[in-house]
Amino acid sequence: MENTKVLFISQEITPYLPESKMSLIGRHLPQGIQERGREIRTFMPRYGLINERRNQLHEVIRLSGMNLIIDDTDHPLIIKVASIQAARMQVYFIDNEDYFHRKATFQDENGEYFDDNDERAIFFARGVLETVKKLRWTPDIIHCHGWFTSLVPLYIKKAYHEDPLFANSKIVYSAYNDDFDKPLNKKFKDKLIFENITQNDVKILKEPNYLNLSKLAVSMADATIVGSETINQELLSFIKNSDKPYLDFKSEEEYIDAYSEFYDKIL
Repeated sequence: MENTKVLFISQEITPYLPESKMSLIGRHLPQGIQERGREIRTFMPRYGLINERRNQLHEVIRLSGMNLIIDDTDHPLIIKVASIQAARMQVYFIDNEDYFHRKATFQDENGEYFDDNDERAIFFARGVLETVKKLRWTPDIIHCHGWFTSLVPLYIKKAYHEDPLFANSKIVYSAYNDDFDKPLNKKFKDKLIFENITQNDVKILKEPNYLNLSKLAVSMADATIVGSETINQELLSFIKNSDKPYLDFKSEEEYIDAYSEFYDKIL
């Protein structure tokens, strides 16, 4: 389907982070989809361990400068961009000094998960969507990769559903083997209340753990992809019983064509 616009929102993209199943898909899927005649935009968090000089990140002044309020506190939204020349693609980075300047992704040097990972996920999801609005770019497909993107389906379906940019967007959520074992902040679901999002919408996050967050993403998305060879078994059962289109795990050789065909099926 020519001219389809696909928005990729990824937890990890190589070369900005080490190679993993998810970061390789984050790198090669947008390129492959673009080469099949579609228009793309790609976003990831600007974690503090990403070397800005080596990767030639620079701030996009016209997109930066907005404040997002989370738990009654203002947080400035900074947008940076870099190019992967070999792929002829740009990557947009969501940045904020409070949330993304530590030299790690989700855990400190002792392996302890950051207490504010819940707010960081909120900031990232809303930051991406506000930036896409500023770009005035209307995605047909929004493809989210990893638990850190799992709030995007909720925001699209509840908070941004009347925005003409997103009114017809179809959301695909890719579930990976990226479990975390420490529940997120107990106040997580209260912090999510925003623009038409009610306590009832997020009641599953009474226990704010990996499984419930992933189930929320699947239930709000239009379709799901199994991104890793093995994922949480209870989550896999939930996906298969969701009565929504889903795509089983695909190998490195076949996934780009398989995902491309899956997008057409959903549209």
